Amino acid sequence: MKKLILIFLFISGFLTLQAQQVLSVQDAINIALKNSYDIQVAANDASINKTNNTRGNAGMLPTVALTGSDNLSVINGHQETSAKVESNSSNARTNTLNAGIALNWTLYDGGKMFVTKQKLQEIESLGEIQYKDKVLQTVYNVIVAYYNVVKQKQQLASINEVNNYNIERVKILQTSFDAGNIAKTVLLQAKIDLNVNQENAVNQKDVIAVAKKSLNQLLCRDITTEFEVTDLIQTDYIPNVEELRQKLIASNTTILSLQKQVDIAKLTLKEMNTLRNPKFSLTTGYNFSRSDYTSYSLLNNRTLGPQIGGTLSIPLYQGGNANRQIQVSTIQLKSSQYGLENAKLAAYTQLANALTDFDAQRSLLKIEVDNNALAKENLDISIQRLRLGQTTSLEIRQAQESYQDSFTRLLNFEYNLKVSETKLKQLISAL
Repeated sequence: MKKLILIFLFISGFLTLQAQQVLSVQDAINIALKNSYDIQVAANDASINKTNNTRGNAGMLPTVALTGSDNLSVINGHQETSAKVESNSSNARTNTLNAGIALNWTLYDGGKMFVTKQKLQEIESLGEIQYKDKVLQTVYNVIVAYYNVVKQKQQLASINEVNNYNIERVKILQTSFDAGNIAKTVLLQAKIDLNVNQENAVNQKDVIAVAKKSLNQLLCRDITTEFEVTDLIQTDYIPNVEELRQKLIASNTTILSLQKQVDIAKLTLKEMNTLRNPKFSLTTGYNFSRSDYTSYSLLNNRTLGPQIGGTLSIPLYQGGNANRQIQVSTIQLKSSQYGLENAKLAAYTQLANALTDFDAQRSLLKIEVDNNALAKENLDISIQRLRLGQTTSLEIRQAQESYQDSFTRLLNFEYNLKVSETKLKQLISAL
């Protein structure tokens, strides 16, 4: 009966595991790119910039409007001509109807419209860069969160492995105690260590659950969605330092974004300089007007026909506003240039730090791989010696702690190495 129960539990656990989705890191990235609200907002911002990039928004195209009005007046008046002829009007009504179509077109605004069109193009490009930057940041966050789940899962596996050693240790000591070879306190301490290790496993499951919820949040889906992750953290990436340095300035989205802001600031300054130039606009249209009178000798008056005109404006004095705006734009341009240079310096620093950290974590990982193998071998030998009565329970406990600590360090080095790799790729927009 017990065997049947165990078989049933095993099959149930297996089916539950199979029912959970095995999520690869690429699957997680694809889901995030599809669902991320931050990316959708960035896409909308880029779309707005693209929509605004038109000749009409730059002021190059004319405006056309239909106009119409109808006015009714009631007049009480007295008129006297030069021939001393007088007349009076009481409640005289006048109805005036106007209608027309008008075209207004700024043909030359000092060159501002052409500069504005270039500026709108640069703003559209800036929106695309900012969208790409948001995508890269999202991918970075997902990769880091995904491998955190992998690390925590591996940590649980190491705890369970040590737990198996603890179970074996208790069995051996129970046999020794039953044979009267050891004190009961030694057995009790082993059982206490086993319980503590099982508590650690429970706590670690909670850590995994929290890490999975965080990843689900980044994927913008129900945080209770169940899934499984891969069992390994790939650490075979070898950076090409020279390539990273060459691509940094040309590919880093932060630098590209600030470079675009410098370009936009230069065009803004050119826009302000056009305020000193003359402007010429054309006005044309077709108008209809009709007035009806209930008094006077003139009963109605009607006009119909086209009109055309032009306006030339030459700025002579604008209260110093043109100079003020030019000065402000010049200062803003300098600030943008300072921001760009600062970003370049920061990017070089980030690259250097990421490379240093990558090399350090890789070296530490290499050492700890060997150390972990030694710790495991030491623990296996200690268990065998305990079975033969050649060592103490305390030494076994120390060997277990040494192996557990080594495994924890190993996982941290693997995870940190993956984070450093991801950061290097993000810096050159290679995620």
